Amino acid sequence: QDYIAVKEKYAKYLPHSAGRYAAKRFRKAQCPIVERLTNSMMMHGRNNGKKLMTVRIVKHAFEIIHLLTGENPLQVLVNAIINSGPREDSTRIGRAGTVRRQAVDVSPLRRVNQ
Repeated sequence: QDYIAVKEKYAKYLPHSAGRYAAKRFRKAQCPIVERLTNSMMMHGRNNGKKLMTVRIVKHAFEIIHLLTGENPLQVLVNAIINSGPREDSTRIGRAGTVRRQAVDVSPLRRVNQ
C-alpha cells in the first residue's frame, strides 16, 4: 500500500477538496499529500479552521522551494516525508502503578502522519 497520495488521481490544483477523509478507517491515506500538509498546519487554537491561510502559506513555500532548488516542490515534499518519518517509537507497558517504556515499530501510515 502506498500511503503518500501523489498519483494523477490525487493531483489537485488547490489543496482544498472538502473531502470526508475521516469517515472510514484508512480513508485518510487517499487524501492528497499536499492537502494533508495544509490540514496538519491548521493546528493549535489560533489557527483552527484557517485553511485558506495555510493554503497560501504552502503555495508560497512551494514557490520558494522551486526558485531556490529548481526541483519539483512535490518531490521535495515527498522526500522530506520519507526521510523524516520515525521508524521506532515507545509505548507504555505497565500494571499496578509501575510504568515501563517499550520500544515498538511504527506503522507506515503513522510514519506519514507524524
